[in-house]
Amino acid sequence: MTVSDLRPTTTALPPLVSAGLTYRDHDDSTVEYAHLDHGATTPALVAVTEAVTAASATYSSVHRGAGFASRVTSSRYEAAREAVAAFVGAREDDQVVFTRNTTDSFNLLARALPTGTTVFVFASEHHAALLPWADAVRLPIPHSHAEAVTLLDEALRTHPGEHRLVVATGASNVTGEHWPIERLADLAHAHGARFALDAAQVVPHRRVDIAALGIDWVAFSGHKVYAPFGAGALVGRRDWLDTADPYLAGGGATTRVGDGAVEWTTGPARHEAGSPNVLGAVALAAACEVIAEHEEAIIAHEHALRTRLLSGLATIDGVHVHTLFGGRTGAPVATITVDGHDSSEVARVLGDEHGIGVRDGKFCAHPLVDHLLAERPQSTAVRISAGLGTTTEHVDRLLAALRSL
Repeated sequence: MTVSDLRPTTTALPPLVSAGLTYRDHDDSTVEYAHLDHGATTPALVAVTEAVTAASATYSSVHRGAGFASRVTSSRYEAAREAVAAFVGAREDDQVVFTRNTTDSFNLLARALPTGTTVFVFASEHHAALLPWADAVRLPIPHSHAEAVTLLDEALRTHPGEHRLVVATGASNVTGEHWPIERLADLAHAHGARFALDAAQVVPHRRVDIAALGIDWVAFSGHKVYAPFGAGALVGRRDWLDTADPYLAGGGATTRVGDGAVEWTTGPARHEAGSPNVLGAVALAAACEVIAEHEEAIIAHEHALRTRLLSGLATIDGVHVHTLFGGRTGAPVATITVDGHDSSEVARVLGDEHGIGVRDGKFCAHPLVDHLLAERPQSTAVRISAGLGTTTEHVDRLLAALRSL
C-alpha cells in the first residue's frame, strides 16, 4: 500500500519532498514517519523546491544590478510579491512587504503605528501577535464567538482614541479552532479602528481574502505553508507603512543619502533594506500558488483527517481534548493531555516507539495553555497537528499508540 492509497481517493493533493520518509519503530520495523506537527513547521512542497532550484540558477542581486542575472532575479522577486498579494486577496493599493515570519511582520507593523495608537489583542493569541505592541489592551480569553465579539465591543467603547488597532488570529495555534474574523473586523471598523489578522494558522487550510473580509493587514509565514525557507509577509494598507520610520535602516530603503540627511523611499522597499531573501520569497510565492490551486482538495482532505482524529480521541479513556469554543470548526489540530502521563513523556513515546512527531509544551501561547489547563497547574500539553503530509494511517497509528499508554 502506498501513501497515496491512504488518502481520500477524491482528492488530488500536491506532492511533498518528505513523502515516504521512514522511521524504525520499537519493534525494529520500518514505518513511514508520521509528521503530526504541521502547526509548527510544514514539510516542503515539491513545487517549492523546484521553484527555488530554478531561481538559484540565475541568483543575483535585486534591483541594484544591470546584468542579465540581476534583472531576472529582480523580476522573480517582484513576481513573488504579486503572487502573495493574489493569494490573500490584496487590494490594488495594498503593499506586500517580505519579512522573516509572522513574528517579524507584527514587529514591523508595531514599529509603523502612529504615535499613541492603542492595540486591542486577546490573551489567547500566539506570542507573535500578543507581545510586539507597546500600548496594548489585553482582552480576556473568550469561550465562544459571541463572547469574543462582546469583549471587543466593550473594550473599543471604553478605550476611545484617534488611532486604534485590533489584532486577532484566524485559527488558534493551540486548538486549531476558527475565530469569527469577519465579525471582529466589521466591529473594529464600526468603531473607527483598524484590523490586523494573524493568518499563520489559517492560510495553510483555507483561503483568506482580505479585501472581501475588510481586513487592513494580514501576516503569515512561509514555514506554515509548505515553504520552509525563512520568509513571511505583511500585506495591507500602505499609509501607516509609508509614513513610519524604516523597519531597517540601510541600502535599498533610501532615495538619497547626503551629508547628514537621508530621504527614505516609500513602498515595500522602505522596510526591506539590505539584500532580501530572494529564494525565500520565491519559495513562499510558489507555495501560495500551489495551495490556491488545490484549495478544494486540501479542505476535503483535512476535514476527513480532523473528523477521524477527533472522533478517535473521544473514544480513548484518559485522553482529554482541550478547546476554546467546543471544537466545532477548525483545522485538523487537537491539543490533549493524558491522565497519568506528562506531556513530554507522551511526545517522547510517540516519537521513539511509534515514529510519530508531535509537539509538547505551551506552543508560544502560554496564557491560553495555562487557561485551558487551569485544573492542572504547571502542566503542559501535547499538540497534534495534521496537514498535507498526513494520511489516515498516521492518524490511526497515533490513536493506537495513545490507547497503548
